[in-house]
Amino acid sequence: MRLTTSSLLVILPVLTAAHQQQQQQKPLSENLQAWFEKAKSYIPSTATAPVASTAAKAAANNVETLTSSNWQSVLSPSSDSDPSQGPEEWMVLFSGGNKSCYGRCAGVEKAWNESAALLAADPTAPNLAYVHCDQSPILCTTWAASVPTIWHIQLPVTGADQSTPATTIRKLGLNTTTVTAADIVKIHAEKTYEKRPVYEGALHPFDGWAAKAGLNVPLGYVLYAAANIPSWAFMIVISMGSRYVMSKRTGGGPPGAGRSAPLGGAPPANEPAAR
Repeated sequence: MRLTTSSLLVILPVLTAAHQQQQQQKPLSENLQAWFEKAKSYIPSTATAPVASTAAKAAANNVETLTSSNWQSVLSPSSDSDPSQGPEEWMVLFSGGNKSCYGRCAGVEKAWNESAALLAADPTAPNLAYVHCDQSPILCTTWAASVPTIWHIQLPVTGADQSTPATTIRKLGLNTTTVTAADIVKIHAEKTYEKRPVYEGALHPFDGWAAKAGLNVPLGYVLYAAANIPSWAFMIVISMGSRYVMSKRTGGGPPGAGRSAPLGGAPPANEPAAR
């Protein structure tokens, strides 16, 4: 049986529901692998372009696009979130184009789109978000985000006592040539993010000192401007600075000041001329 690519998004939820009762007793990793392999069997190998297009449409429907102006409102727990259920889980892909990723992120984005289509059928899947660092360079600079990486974020829900625990962030680098949709799905399904250390840097977008002081956005603009100053401008500034320092060391006078008169020149005004 050969299915059209337009039915891909319909097949995955039905496939999951059909086997849910049979696989409740199996470990999560086994369920995921069996489900993932079964889902891939319905994707025609001769229809790569249509499948990629379908996956991209699924990603567009299920992935939030973050910018400098909306990330704080998007990455916030829902008002109806239950603190007893733990933090909200997010996976954010930082990617780019020719400027920030040197044209090497096409394979990563293809795998991300396919994983988004697969995760759409999982009711326990995390929220997904995407940042294009060519289009939102200030946000990437503010977060000190490299590409391509996935940030696994656990957003804490405010408790009844109005206390909010720290936001947990882990960064997972992606190989631009070997990453697959299965690798990305496993970040959630097999909790591979737990193998990475928790990020606690100064530019932590939620709990870093810059964020707490309200300086993360201004600092992001400063760092972005510094990164885009051409090298020749730095050389001019350094040259002018070194000349200023040298002139101060020699007394600050005009060039030639303090040097003796050349041989045979006029004597100083306070000495008589030789006869």
